[in-house]
Amino acid sequence: MLTIAGTARFVSDLHLRAERPDLTQRFADFLAATAAARVETLFILGDLFEYWIGDDDLGDPFNARVCKLLRDLADRGTRIFFIAGNRDFLIGETFAAAAGMRLLSETEKVGAGGTPTLLMHGDTVCIDDLPYQEFRRMVRSQQWQADFLARPLPERRAEVASLRRRSAEAMQGKTAAIMDANGAAIREALTAHGCTRLIHGHTHRPGHEVIQLASGSAERWVLSDWDTGRGDALEIDAAGIRRINLST
Repeated sequence: MLTIAGTARFVSDLHLRAERPDLTQRFADFLAATAAARVETLFILGDLFEYWIGDDDLGDPFNARVCKLLRDLADRGTRIFFIAGNRDFLIGETFAAAAGMRLLSETEKVGAGGTPTLLMHGDTVCIDDLPYQEFRRMVRSQQWQADFLARPLPERRAEVASLRRRSAEAMQGKTAAIMDANGAAIREALTAHGCTRLIHGHTHRPGHEVIQLASGSAERWVLSDWDTGRGDALEIDAAGIRRINLST
């Protein structure tokens, strides 16, 4: 288990993209503030990018800028950890090394502020959305990823644009309950990993709740997305856990 010393911050669902320079500037400002506050550890819990088509696209000016922002923070002493989201699961070791960050598994247990804490992007507990879970199994397979990454970059960009359009259309026909996290899946994950706190994003439904487990109470913190005029981060230190409002 990874043990966090000092202060840690957590963000998710920034959805950075070249078409939204305001988001990139907010991210740059957040990283500068994180460095100034001498935060020891930053966790990015997926969907840093709106999409990622492979580490061989690191030469793209926008991608290179985001990479440098992260590298500058790492060079100032902050450890950076990353859990892949449903939009940037193709981020690999090449980007991680260039950005000065470490890739984690899709579900990670850490010791944070003396509390065993489970970290994830959040899509794995949205089990009621059956079409999404089927799609997720397909794109997370080694064969699909190998075939996709073997295609030229322009083809990959076109395919991602098509997938994004189809995803937006599919979401219009789904209820909020189907797209939210499943309570039983949350309790199962916490119990299986022996944790009493869960932090995740993905659902774009920021909040906090107390959950009753067979072994006692636990809590769930849900991070906000950043691309709808709002945004937040969680901060954990010896004094406890609190939400930082980063909305515009």
